[in-house]
Order: sequence, then structure tokens, then C-alpha cells
Amino acid sequence: MKINLIDNRLVISPEGRLDSNNAPAAEEEIMKAVAEHAGCEICFDMGALEYISSAGLRVIMKVRKKSGKPVDAVNVSRDIYDIFEMTGFTEMLRVQKAYRKVKVDGLEMIGSGFFGTVYRLDKETIIKVYKGKDSIPMIKNEKKMAQKAFLAGIPTAISYDIVQVGEDYGSIFELLDSETFHDMVAKEEQPIEQIVAKYADLLKLVHHTEMEKGEFPSYKERFLDHLELIKKHLTEEQYTGLKGLFSAMPDENTVVHGDIQMKNVMSCGDEPMLIDMDTIGLGDPVFDFAGLYVTYQAFEEDDPGNSMAFLGISQEKTDLLWKLITETYFAFENEEERQRILARIRLVAAVRFLYILETTDLKNSELGRIRIARTGEHIDELLPVVDRLAIEG
Repeated sequence: MKINLIDNRLVISPEGRLDSNNAPAAEEEIMKAVAEHAGCEICFDMGALEYISSAGLRVIMKVRKKSGKPVDAVNVSRDIYDIFEMTGFTEMLRVQKAYRKVKVDGLEMIGSGFFGTVYRLDKETIIKVYKGKDSIPMIKNEKKMAQKAFLAGIPTAISYDIVQVGEDYGSIFELLDSETFHDMVAKEEQPIEQIVAKYADLLKLVHHTEMEKGEFPSYKERFLDHLELIKKHLTEEQYTGLKGLFSAMPDENTVVHGDIQMKNVMSCGDEPMLIDMDTIGLGDPVFDFAGLYVTYQAFEEDDPGNSMAFLGISQEKTDLLWKLITETYFAFENEEERQRILARIRLVAAVRFLYILETTDLKNSELGRIRIARTGEHIDELLPVVDRLAIEG
């Protein structure tokens, strides 16, 4: 057994078996450490514990009573968790199961986003691996967001397991024999117009789903925060103009996915289903279309070949996708209306693009500096002709 004081937290790590043969000695050692570090939080790390008997359970119970505070038990194997559950220890302790370990080496990568990468585990399941060791709260938050969206009528996949992938963590989703809409476009097995029509119907379903304010984050507030972060790349006139336009947007209670590119839409039994729900929020559809513009248009502008490198399809096809998506969704009555709506989308997209550049290593290159300058030119072009940003209402 190991006992360590980590950040004013007493971490007790039993190994092997904790039973009648060693429970008295373990109790004496633990109680001594608890007395020496009175007032500290106590955590049992069960990662190396293979078995616990009733004698071992009594030791933990005594520690809980001695502490007088909630006690954690982490990395608990499924067998030991069952023992805890049957004996009521899951009510007495704050118990966290050990995460099943999964390898993604050699698996098909379905897509990659800002926070993680999605792989296909097998024909029926996918895994989204989050970047960073401290991603558990993010994974749990995405699961909560997906559940809320699902209950509101938005077709979305909900994680049923959290797993460990090397030093990272991931969510497991069941998506029976599915493929992304992006893959469907790339394969050209059906007319692109049919795919876009189904996709546009999904966009409208999402954008007309209403939630109580506060259920999801506000995209208006999120972009106002973005504006503060990218302020150093803007002139005073640009910053003032953009802040005025975002501040004037209504506080919508309709859903925005936040990254609804076709890689994040699965076709499951001919029905669309959303994944990557960690970006979901409330706001005007302009925020989703700004994300699509950045994906399908902005990245390619100063980097020919970007679409093929990162999306696996030609710029000619992404241009066609962008044209078909906007025309199918909006059904423009005339060219004037088309230009008016696209200008709003492009201006919001400029803020999104600068935010992406600023918060990644993309800014630390000559291409990044070119992109930042070019985006500033677009803002100068668009600000005089955009009177509002919302495209609904």
C-alpha cells in the first residue's frame, strides 16, 4: 500500500488484496496517516486493488467515520464496484469506476475537430477521443448536452461509455452501420443534391428547435467573448462596428450546433444524426453558417489545396457544397437577398476565423499572418454594407 499527500489530499493506494490477512495492519497504517494529516481530503485510489473482503470494507468505513468528510474512491474496477454497490458503499463514498482502456491505432479516422478526433471502432460503434488528460469534465458535459438535445427532438448520438485511450479519454457511441454525410459526398454514390436536401432539412430542424434560455450557452455572448480575444487584430473602427452588431443581436432561444459541417452528421439507416455536441448553444442560424463558411471557403482562400488536404475533397466540390447548402436552405428570392444574407454570414465567419487563428498555432506562421490580414480586409469590405447579423426574423 502507498500513501501520499498530493495537493493537501491524502491519497491511499492499496495493491493486490485487502482482506482479513492484512486489514489490521492496513488499518493501523492508514489511521496513523489520517491522524497526521487531520483535515485533509481523503481519496482511495483503487487502480491496483484486485480484491476486497468484508474486513477491507470495514477499514474503509472506519476511515470514513474518522474523517467526518466525504471520501473518494477512484479507479474502481468493475468487480470491486459491484461489491461497493451491493454493500451500500456507493452511497457512503464518492465512487468513480476505472475507465476501460481502448486503443485506436490503425482505426479508421472519421473526422477531427477542435477538441478531439472521431474513430470507427467497428461497424456499429465509434469513439471520440478528446485531446488532453483533463478531458473527463468536457466528455461528461458533451453527454449532458447531447441528452438535452435528444429530448428536445434533435437526432443525436449519446455516449454510453467513457474509456481511456493512452493518456487521453474518449466517449463511445453506437451508430449502427453509419457513414458521415461528408463521406457520402466524397463517394458520389448518389446525387449531391439529394444529400444536401437531407442535410438542409436537418439544419432547419436544429435551427427551429427551441430551448429554455440558460439550457445551452449563448452564441451571442460567446462571440462577444471571441471579439475581446481577437481585438488586437482589429482596428478601433472594426472592433467598435463588430461589437455594436453583435450586441444588437436578439437573445435567441433556438439551437445552434456550432460545428455542423458534414463530417459531424452521420447517416444511420437513411436518417441523419448529429455528433460532436460539445459546441451546441443558442442563437441565430448565422452562427452555424459562419462555421460552414470557415470550413468550406475561408481556409482555402490563401492556401490552395487546403480542402483536399483536410477534407479529402476538391475546392471545386466544397464550392459546390457551399452554393447548394445556402441555396437549398434559404431558397433566395433574388440576388439582392442572397448577397445580403451571405454578407452577414461572411462577417460572422471573419470573427470565427480570427478566433480559430488566435487560439491555435495557425497564427504563428507566414500563412497565418496572411490569413489575419486578409480577414481584416474582408471585415473592412463587409462592415459598411451589413446593418445587422441575424438572418432569422
